[in-house]
Amino acid sequence: MYKVYETERLVLKVIDGSFAELVLDYFNRNREHLSEFDPLRSENFYKIENRKKAIGQELIDMNNGNQLRVWIFKKSDIGFEKIIGTICFSHIIKGFFLSCYVGYSIDYSETKKGYMTETLKKGIEIMFDEYKLHRIEATVMPKNIFSLKVLEKLNFKNEGLSEKYQKINGKWEDHLHMILLNPKVE
Repeated sequence: MYKVYETERLVLKVIDGSFAELVLDYFNRNREHLSEFDPLRSENFYKIENRKKAIGQELIDMNNGNQLRVWIFKKSDIGFEKIIGTICFSHIIKGFFLSCYVGYSIDYSETKKGYMTETLKKGIEIMFDEYKLHRIEATVMPKNIFSLKVLEKLNFKNEGLSEKYQKINGKWEDHLHMILLNPKVE
């Protein structure tokens, strides 16, 4: 059984390949919406067999303790028939570092409803309490005001600007380096 977490309005679910069509539907519905902040994606990205492979690799990475990806469903969607977003804690490093990166996206029709704040708040709880991490890092383009507001609402601090940090939509973009420290880990 894969992990399932709940918030007040959402179900955050680790999925397997049987959800590949829903994942593909999510990415197809949000192609334009996500293109402004994501790497360029070839048409191969939008093939069902590649979504199944990606989900399989994510499960391997999760089993190895390197990441946690959950897909977001509304509790009102009892049958898990529509993904409204995803959040991924990646590059989990244990030992003396105890850190990870977080990335996330939300369906264009579900923005400005507080779902990502709700999801990220739960994710922080999981990373700090279950995984016992010390630090969560997020990189955000300065023009992504909504994402920055979510992070600031959850007390992420700006550590500075990383110039030409990631190639987004075919262009090298600057990113703000946002971090959150776990006050329980010394």
